[in-house]
Amino acid sequence: MLTSIAVSSINHILHGESWARKRLQVYTGKTVCIRLFPFLDLSFSIQVDGEISAVPDGSRVDTVMTLTPVLLLRIRTNNSDDTVFDEIDICGDSAMAKELFIIGRHLHWDLEQDLSGIIGDILSHRIVHSGENIILWQIENMQNLSNALVEYWTEEQPMLASHTLVSEFNREVETLYYDTEQLERRIQKLTHHEW
Repeated sequence: MLTSIAVSSINHILHGESWARKRLQVYTGKTVCIRLFPFLDLSFSIQVDGEISAVPDGSRVDTVMTLTPVLLLRIRTNNSDDTVFDEIDICGDSAMAKELFIIGRHLHWDLEQDLSGIIGDILSHRIVHSGENIILWQIENMQNLSNALVEYWTEEQPMLASHTLVSEFNREVETLYYDTEQLERRIQKLTHHEW
C-alpha cells in the first residue's frame, strides 16, 4: 500500500521533470530497493519511459540503498551537503545509486501548487510553510537529543569514551611504542658489544 502511494507520488514528480526521466532511462529494467530503516522498504523498477513501477516483495534487486530517518531528513532539508551520500549504506550498483541520489536531490515537487488547485493559494501556502517548519523543528530536536545522549554517555554514565580520553590513550600508546623501540635498540647494542 505504502509502496504504491510512494511510486505514484514519485511518478507524479517525474512526469513534470523530463530531464530526470531521460537520465533514468539509462537504467531501464533495473530494480532498486530504498530501505528506510526500520520502517519501510520501497522496491521499484525503472521503466522504458523513465518512470518507475512497484515490484513485488522478494524480487531480485540490483541496488539496495539503506537510509535512517535522520539521514533522510538531512537529505530533504540540506541540498547543498554532498557528504550525505557517503553515509548511505549501498549494496549493489553504486554508480546507479549515485545517479539516483543526484536525481532525487534535484527533483522538485511543488506541493504548494498541487494543493492550491484543491484548497486555494493562501491555505496551501500556509500548510506547506507550517510543514517545513515542523520538519526543521524535528531535525533540531533529533540533533539536540543525540548531542544530549552523547554527553550523558561520555560524562555522566560513561559508556562511550570522550574525544579527550581517546586522544590521551592514543598518546600513551605512541609513547609506549616509542619507549619499547628505544629499549629494543639498547638491548641490541648491549648484546652486540658482548659478542
